[in-house]
Amino acid sequence: MSARHFFHEAESLVLDSLESLTITNQNLRFDRTNKVIFLSDPDSSSKTALISGGGAGHEPAHAGYVGEGLLTAAVSGSIFASPNVSQIVNAIARVGGKAGTILIIKNYTGDIFHFHLAAEKARAKYGLKVEIIVVGDDVSVGRERSGKVGRRGLAGTVFVHKILGAMSQKPGVSFEELINMGRLVASNLVTVGASLGHVHVPGREISNGHISPKPEQLELGMGIHNETGCRILSPPPDLPSLVDMMLDQLLDMSDPDRAYVNMQDAEEIVLLVNNLGSVSVLELGGITRHVVAALGEFRGTKISRVLSGTFMTSLDGPGFSITLLKATSEMLGYIDAPTKAIGWSAPSFAPEIWEKASRVFESENSPDEEPLVQDAGIELDIPLFRRRVSAACENVIAAEPQITHFDTIVGDGDCGMTLARGAHAVLSFVNDPQLSSNASHTMLSLANVIEDNMDGTSGAIFSIFLAALASAIKSIPSSKHGLDVQTWAIAAKSALSQLQLATPARQGDRTLMDALEPFVGSFSSGETVDAAVMKARAGVEATKGMKAAFGRAVYVEETSWSVVPDPGAVGVLCLIEGLASSH
Repeated sequence: MSARHFFHEAESLVLDSLESLTITNQNLRFDRTNKVIFLSDPDSSSKTALISGGGAGHEPAHAGYVGEGLLTAAVSGSIFASPNVSQIVNAIARVGGKAGTILIIKNYTGDIFHFHLAAEKARAKYGLKVEIIVVGDDVSVGRERSGKVGRRGLAGTVFVHKILGAMSQKPGVSFEELINMGRLVASNLVTVGASLGHVHVPGREISNGHISPKPEQLELGMGIHNETGCRILSPPPDLPSLVDMMLDQLLDMSDPDRAYVNMQDAEEIVLLVNNLGSVSVLELGGITRHVVAALGEFRGTKISRVLSGTFMTSLDGPGFSITLLKATSEMLGYIDAPTKAIGWSAPSFAPEIWEKASRVFESENSPDEEPLVQDAGIELDIPLFRRRVSAACENVIAAEPQITHFDTIVGDGDCGMTLARGAHAVLSFVNDPQLSSNASHTMLSLANVIEDNMDGTSGAIFSIFLAALASAIKSIPSSKHGLDVQTWAIAAKSALSQLQLATPARQGDRTLMDALEPFVGSFSSGETVDAAVMKARAGVEATKGMKAAFGRAVYVEETSWSVVPDPGAVGVLCLIEGLASSH
């Protein structure tokens, strides 16, 4: 085992590090079971709750930014791994309230899926107002290369934390004003990183050549999850040349593929020079001086604020990143505002704040198992629901060999088995004599069944859709419609819209969306169910010969596409045909 660390087991390290925050900040509490750091007395009735999170290994982000004037709570996953949905729901239920909850996340697939599904569950179960701000500030990868996935979230995310944290303290500020400001900040951020080598995760064996920095090369365009840089520079340039390359990526508007934020007409510009983990304070100071000089002396860029330090790391990454924020004077005021979050500045406390009571506990249940908004809900016709859902599941199970065959050709061969496993679990669920007749509650429970029994991307997509369906049904007054075709159409259209916020996949990308989108589009426009099924069938057929944009099919030889439809789309079609056939 590597001697590079004092800890040789990653999970205990994450827990101990989180607990340490309650030692140095007496206003924090730690739910050790769910790895949630939160304010001890959040004002959830009048102030919007701000929650962030993601994998550990980016300290002080995100838990270090929980405190007065910054975040209300942060949820931690394992090192470089997104927290799971139940952790996030627990955090929302614990600190969210009537004023609303904003989730601030970085643009990574795991975070996108898990936080979106958690938001849908919180809306459906607790009746909470929850919105998501996704930050993607990386400029090292151009639009063509990043495609529909978009830019990675990097150190610029901390500006969204700080500005919204200070703004949320203003009396009378609305939830919508915070959302608008957060998205404005996120859209005016650019970041690029550079590193002399990779990092090592405690508890993992060292792979030869991956950890030790190579003096003959430098990587430009680093992420924060130990990825290889977008460009390998060998031999490495001197610091002034490297800074110039990085500022070119941040400021040059001549390349449409990489031009993201035009700083030339900025009211204010804020600079953040961020330590990725193991750059000494001495060296980071020298780097900061060179960056400021290059911006001012050689580019004529006026900097309103300079922040230099350790804000978002990649464990002990031997590198740094540069972030520029195109700011307003209002944003500057929020950046300057005081905070007691120890990741931003060392807080001070009055003597009475120090208390003997334990600030660490093991939780067994969510803090509130009852929905905040009680409603009678729209009633299900249980026998009809059982008949239709059972037919859909049996249809999928029968088609498993065919779907598996297709996925063996264009994927890794597990799509059919994954769908069948989920179908068997749903069959057990709908045949439970205690099945609730409350449509919203049952859809949310169905999302839980899928989440627990279907792994991978397809499980997340189905879970998000069903949770969003539950939320949509909950929002429809029971007196307005019964659970008729019109109600299902309204709910399905809303659920698809929410799912599309969590994934860039659309019809034409060779995914299950090629069946789901045409079906929901036809169904919600007032066409008959049979007509909608025909649209879905045509969508599946069109995937033959279609170039894949997502999944393992991206790497498969193109000749396979012309003969095999997308397996996920076939699975959705089986479900739809089963639902439609059972009258």
